[in-house]
Amino acid sequence: MLANYHTHTPRCHHAYGSEKEYIEEAIKCGFKILGFSEHVPFPESYGFNPTMRMAMEDLPDYTSTLVKLREEYKNDIEILIGYEVEYSEKYFEATMKTLREYPFDFVIQGQHFIDGDMIDIYAGSPTKDDNYLKAYVDATIKGMKTGEFKYLAHPDLINYKGDKDLYLSEMNKIIDASLEYSLPLEINMYGFIDQRNYPNKDFWKMVGQSKADVVIGCDAHWPHMIRRPEDVPGLMEFIKESGIKEIKN
Repeated sequence: MLANYHTHTPRCHHAYGSEKEYIEEAIKCGFKILGFSEHVPFPESYGFNPTMRMAMEDLPDYTSTLVKLREEYKNDIEILIGYEVEYSEKYFEATMKTLREYPFDFVIQGQHFIDGDMIDIYAGSPTKDDNYLKAYVDATIKGMKTGEFKYLAHPDLINYKGDKDLYLSEMNKIIDASLEYSLPLEINMYGFIDQRNYPNKDFWKMVGQSKADVVIGCDAHWPHMIRRPEDVPGLMEFIKESGIKEIKN
């Protein structure tokens, strides 16, 4: 693992530490590339006061700070400017139009809600609702189809507690979409360390049986979360047991 593209900053209101601390940790770990991917703000027309994502007015400072740090550390590591974006049919075009007013290198898809709507139910909350699972998968695939994303972060974030066969059938559609649109799937290191419902063993065993590309994302919300996978107890064993034979950088 030479690169991590999933790194946050305090601007999302639930991450801690300065950008320099994340960068220094990445250098210490031997990373060649560190991509920052803050939770993208919604367009001002949405009228939502963000509590778990960057505010629209933070965009200029986020950009200028990383541009300066990219120059400062250019001999030590490559710094990339990115965003973690919710796909929403209603807001996606407006969101991307706003982002393109500033220089950035990439976006990753991080689907936390059915349609990127913060007033909706968080997909990481336990549910037995079959329709919610189907709607989540449908929304995720619509985002994948846009061709805008570098990869799909925590594709198994949905915390469905219902019928296992239905879960496997629906989630396999995401794997099929990954292959169709050449969009890698992320094993989320934060979820593994925090013992969340993701990475989901059943999902990743299906991935291991497919030819889908796989990446690892630190999803760092603290500088110490910038780690190499071999330094996370049990993670390499999880990957091996899933049947995944190659990790992309």
